[in-house]
Amino acid sequence: MNLFFEESGDFKVGAIMSQAGEAYQVEMASGKRTKVKIKDVLLQYEKPSPTELMDQAKAVSADIDLDFLWEVAGEEEFGFAELGAEYFGHAPLPAEAAGLILSLHSAPIYFYKKGRGRYKAAPEQSLRAAQAGIEKKKQQAVIQAQYVEELKAGKLPEAMQPIVLQLLFKPEKNGIEYKALEAACNELHTNPQRLMLDVGGLASPKDFHMARFLFENFPRGAGFPDVTVPVPPTNLPVADVQAFSIDDVTTTEIDDAFSVTRLDDGNIRIGIHIAAPGLAIKPDDAVDKMARARMSTVYMPGDKITMLPDSVVEAFTLAEGKTCPALSLYATLNPADWSVLATETRAELVPIANNLRHNDLDDLVNEETLASGAGDYPHKEALGLIWQWAQVLEAARMVKREAFGLKPEQNNRVDFNFYVEDDVVTVSRRKRGAPLDKIVAELMIFANSTWGKLMHDCGVPGIYRSQGQGVGGWAAKMQVRMLTHAAPHQGLGVDQYAWSTSPLRRYTDLVNQWQILACAEKGVTAPLVAKFKHKDSALFAIVSQFDAAYAAYGDHQSNMERYWCLRWLGQENARQVQAVVLKDEVLRLVDLPLIIRLPGMPSVARGAEVKIDILRWDEVELTIEARLLEVPAATAPTGAEEDFDDDEVEVPEEAVDAPEVAVEAEAEAEAEAQAEADQPAAP
Repeated sequence: MNLFFEESGDFKVGAIMSQAGEAYQVEMASGKRTKVKIKDVLLQYEKPSPTELMDQAKAVSADIDLDFLWEVAGEEEFGFAELGAEYFGHAPLPAEAAGLILSLHSAPIYFYKKGRGRYKAAPEQSLRAAQAGIEKKKQQAVIQAQYVEELKAGKLPEAMQPIVLQLLFKPEKNGIEYKALEAACNELHTNPQRLMLDVGGLASPKDFHMARFLFENFPRGAGFPDVTVPVPPTNLPVADVQAFSIDDVTTTEIDDAFSVTRLDDGNIRIGIHIAAPGLAIKPDDAVDKMARARMSTVYMPGDKITMLPDSVVEAFTLAEGKTCPALSLYATLNPADWSVLATETRAELVPIANNLRHNDLDDLVNEETLASGAGDYPHKEALGLIWQWAQVLEAARMVKREAFGLKPEQNNRVDFNFYVEDDVVTVSRRKRGAPLDKIVAELMIFANSTWGKLMHDCGVPGIYRSQGQGVGGWAAKMQVRMLTHAAPHQGLGVDQYAWSTSPLRRYTDLVNQWQILACAEKGVTAPLVAKFKHKDSALFAIVSQFDAAYAAYGDHQSNMERYWCLRWLGQENARQVQAVVLKDEVLRLVDLPLIIRLPGMPSVARGAEVKIDILRWDEVELTIEARLLEVPAATAPTGAEEDFDDDEVEVPEEAVDAPEVAVEAEAEAEAEAQAEADQPAAP
């Protein structure tokens, strides 16, 4: 006796060897023996053999007309034998019964299974809907296959053109477009972004990196809606100064300037003048909402995405020849020792005499010319006096750093500036700590520290930058945090530090400017009129949102700088280049801020220059491969102008503003990075 039975959703045949209780011992055609429960048996028969029955059943199933079978079945539940008698016109033979079961089981849209060997015909409406779905899937499969062929042929299907970015960065994985893209990538052994470049969905690797950043951070686009420009106040007192700014040639958001006045008593008054959009932009107005949505200007080589619309920037930037609203901090100094005798903060209109540019002055203004008085350049005397004070400010900060247990800052590293025009990149080396950099950095740090203290003394919260020992004892990593109360910034060597000097390009600075203006006007009663109060949830939300946005913007700038470094290699056809050993297997090219890791590199002194061979690079993945060609016989450091920390290979989170942001941000990033490396010694 033979059996046709169901096992784990599949149908099988075999010969009965024996029966024990509610189960048969069955031998399969393969010779394997198995136990089959009686309840799983659908047919018992003598002939044909199990193998022949299964072959005949499959042939019967292939000939069955499912539409006719569905019509014959009626609306009531039925057993397969009952339907077989109606369909075949006689009691079904074993092969016919088995074939019918196979057909019923393989057509779930026609027949619903109700039990072992029992079924019910699907309602007509459900059947037609299911058939339409199957037909649609068939058509989609044809279209998908067509998309795959087009992609393989180097053509972007028309249906994919409007959704290229979505396919790359947030795909609907069940859509035929994504499935086609994935299938084409598998067949071509590539990835989606590279395939999109090949078929013209993206114009260049640069467009890919920019598109990804914009898609994730500016999903509605980087443009601004039309907005009424806040009118700068005109009823403020006009300062009796001729101020000047110091910026990179590409800077348009000029938000800091300086002035020097000799007083009748022999003292000197130095003014730090900060653009004051906070006088006209009001919390929660349309412009404020725009700025808060972005939190900062985004910088990258050759381009930027501003925090404020150009029309608003133009209304408040400290442009040459204009008298601009400004928040001024005046320091009265004794030139004998450059001690600070008094400070004063006030809102006023400041005449801007000049916008000085690094490109014009870097060769003229250096430590030698400032010491000797040589050279001829605008505001020469004022720059000389500010330079003297800047050195005193720096020395005081170094004393404070040492009091915190940190070593003095190192100002002998090389910085790099990127300039991009018509997709041609120029990378220039520039030593950090040049006098003009130090002037800007020290005066901005002084202003941020002084205004941070002013807010604290007046009982007004602000947004502070703090760096101190982390949790976990002497070996804990130095932590940089954003707080709403005053706390030391050990890396900079100041008791408090509140970003306040870049209100046109950092939202934290605009918020602090509102608070400082309240302090300047109301003094100790400022808490009554200040926009933000202590423990204000809105202030905490701004801190959190700013941290997230600033980190994303910093990552993008780092990626774009690395991209342009790789572009420079191709542009200059640079293959064999010099690199500086940072530590172990990590190097940085001499002419580029490009970090390379060479696994297996022999031990070479840090700071030594080696020669490497650039093998290949990938502007999409931002990777590079190189090999070591030559190690100098003497491996003592040859880059004597540079000093290296263990954290040199990491890009500090704060160094995201170059070249256009005020230099004090770079000074802060440098101080913070070094403070992390210069942990106090173990007790």
